[in-house]
Amino acid sequence: MWVENSNVLATSVSEYDEQISLHKPIERFPQPSSVSRSRFLEYLRKFLAVLILSTVDYNAVLLGLYTAVWTCLLVTPGPFLRRFFVEANYEFFYFLIPFFYIGMICYEKLYQRRLSFWKCTGKLLRITTFGTLFMVGILHLTDTSQSLSRIFVGVAWLCINFYLITCHYVAKRFLVACGLWRQPVVVIGAKDSIELLASSFQHNPDLGYQIAGIIINNGEQTAKHSYPVIGTLNNLEEAIVQSGVSEVVIALPKLKLPELTKLIHQVKPLVKNVAIMPDLQGLPLNNLEIDFSFYQKMVLLRVRNNLLDVHNLLLKRIFDLIFGLAVLLISGPVMLIIAVLIKLDSPGSIIHAAARLGKNGRKFKCYKFRTMYVEGDKLLHQFLANNREAAEEWQEYAKLRAFDPRVTRMGKWLRRLSLDELPQIFTVLKGDMSLVGPRPYLLREQKQMSDYKDIICETMPGITGLWQVRGRNEISFEGRLSLDAWYVRNWSLALDLILLMKTVKVVLRRRGAC
Repeated sequence: MWVENSNVLATSVSEYDEQISLHKPIERFPQPSSVSRSRFLEYLRKFLAVLILSTVDYNAVLLGLYTAVWTCLLVTPGPFLRRFFVEANYEFFYFLIPFFYIGMICYEKLYQRRLSFWKCTGKLLRITTFGTLFMVGILHLTDTSQSLSRIFVGVAWLCINFYLITCHYVAKRFLVACGLWRQPVVVIGAKDSIELLASSFQHNPDLGYQIAGIIINNGEQTAKHSYPVIGTLNNLEEAIVQSGVSEVVIALPKLKLPELTKLIHQVKPLVKNVAIMPDLQGLPLNNLEIDFSFYQKMVLLRVRNNLLDVHNLLLKRIFDLIFGLAVLLISGPVMLIIAVLIKLDSPGSIIHAAARLGKNGRKFKCYKFRTMYVEGDKLLHQFLANNREAAEEWQEYAKLRAFDPRVTRMGKWLRRLSLDELPQIFTVLKGDMSLVGPRPYLLREQKQMSDYKDIICETMPGITGLWQVRGRNEISFEGRLSLDAWYVRNWSLALDLILLMKTVKVVLRRRGAC
């Protein structure tokens, strides 16, 4: 876990340090001219990066407004464009509205904080919503709103969202490639923790983090590390100063609090930021809130169960109904064509209704297009009896990924394109499933689910979910259970939106389909 703004934690533990009397004055190392020069260049790079990002964001907002105006010109009477430009003052269009967005981005510290793409997207969506409301309010105050339409407001919101999110991400990737958004860090930690942190950086290249060196435990072998070892805990102050970095990550999750406190006090005077990688595995981090008290010298980690909030449940249901009806209208003609092709391909029913495990352990009927022969179970038993490798694969994944004798010719295409799941829309509208959720498990799989069952059954299963975007049939049965449990513990509406967008990408790439 990457913990940002750890100065709060450092402040809290500094008071705790007064009680345990571990803080000692550290030896001050003179900074060589090369280090001072590298830090000056780092400040210059950050300034140029912020300047470029803010310029890109300004033009993205302006482009969104222009797109909304020209869209309205195509669908509304001609005088709209003239009235908008004549009656609306140019300072609103070119200065006040765009710079309000820039101010909101600065307020959210998106030019300073290094967030993953999806977290940054969530904040930009919120900024765009407030910005659109601000724009409408300004135009109302200036009596210009009479020349605007609801179409303009809706299109402006959509276009600014699209341009701002896309341009912001592309600009960051460009700045990382140019070296302006790169942030060298020194990591203090053990091999496993360093590799976990490095993997996180590699999967989020737009963050720009780059491990410049590592500091290891005393006596630990340096040969087994993939990154340059610049020191040990005995000489960490000198190693950090010589490295010239402004950020250090402490990746020692098993370190006890007194030792961690001492280590923070050693590092904090030498760098601008200290980040800590704590041992919080298993906690629902997506819904984690941090509270602290200076007087009681304590930190509280509050974990919210969003799926027990009535407002969230209502919001999720409305979300399912709106998007479910939209998908049904779009896919209706496609489903009719598929139904005819299934009937022509092999004998049997068009729809396969299977009993699945639903919310609170309740059974329900899950509808899918039939992709198997009527005597599928008999064919499967014969195939597994004569094929040892297939039997082992079935035991591990509860699926046959390479070849399944039960699947029809039409069924192979439907599964490859994920079209067999389209009838589940009716199950969503009925209220037995959700668009996003855990995998709908078979009744015979309940014993294999063990302790995961109670967690997974806290919410409705979904047509897609975390298991869908992380590899589908490439993930073992145990892996699916773990992902579904993580989804339930960390649920949010923003997570559902992200998984829906990622599902489109996975389906188009046909990753993990069979």
